[in-house]
Amino acid sequence: MTQPTLDHPVVIIGLGEIGSVIARGCLRLGQAVVPVLRDTDISALAARIPEPAMVVIATGENDLHAAIDRVPKSWREGIVLIQNELLPRDWREHGLDAPTVMSVWFEKKPGMDSKVVVPSVAYGPRAELLQQALATLDLPVTLLDSEEQLIFELVRKNLYILTTNIAGLKTGGDVTQLWRDHRQLAEAVAREVLKLQAHLTGATLEEDRLIEAMVEAFEGDPEHGCMGRSAPQRLERALSIARSANIDVPVMEKISRDRDLSKYTSRD
Repeated sequence: MTQPTLDHPVVIIGLGEIGSVIARGCLRLGQAVVPVLRDTDISALAARIPEPAMVVIATGENDLHAAIDRVPKSWREGIVLIQNELLPRDWREHGLDAPTVMSVWFEKKPGMDSKVVVPSVAYGPRAELLQQALATLDLPVTLLDSEEQLIFELVRKNLYILTTNIAGLKTGGDVTQLWRDHRQLAEAVAREVLKLQAHLTGATLEEDRLIEAMVEAFEGDPEHGCMGRSAPQRLERALSIARSANIDVPVMEKISRDRDLSKYTSRD
């Protein structure tokens, strides 16, 4: 692992809530931090910083692919990805074989301290540096041992987000109410989500274990609201994947038919 020095700063692309938390943790660790904003001349910056300690892409998921395309070749070895709805296909299409990936399980909203749901997990060459930086903020990160474990954890996060968002379009409420009062619907949506995740990863998934892990996250933040503002877009994206892969998802289709999704707008 590259030692924290001013010669090897952490580069962070995107300084939203999560990117800012990681930046603060790195600074507390004694690690210099250099931000990359939309108008930053990244090629000029790479000429000045040829070997950053890591390059954290902290953009929203909709901006991920464009952000990866901006990263200079000399920086690609140090890329760290933290987006929601992330799977290996997302980095492999950019020729990235082994980036560092973190599944973030702390919530950070403007004006509020970070709230841990369950420990975050990380895998890859910069995982230990992430763990050390976030430990300075009392944000736990568990290091994974294999890509198989990483796929499980990424699918777990996707299952949590998609199940709560999509089922929440029907039920509203929080995750406790969803699992207590609408468990049959929630589990049906979860099983359909897992069909899509199996298709997207090409992996054989342990469905029952993944659902148990999702419920563990429910218990970690029992009042977490189900329906984020991006929920309608997540549903339509899931349906598009299902239709293109000829995967039957009747529960999602019914939720889509039963609701007027046009009244919702997406905000990251």
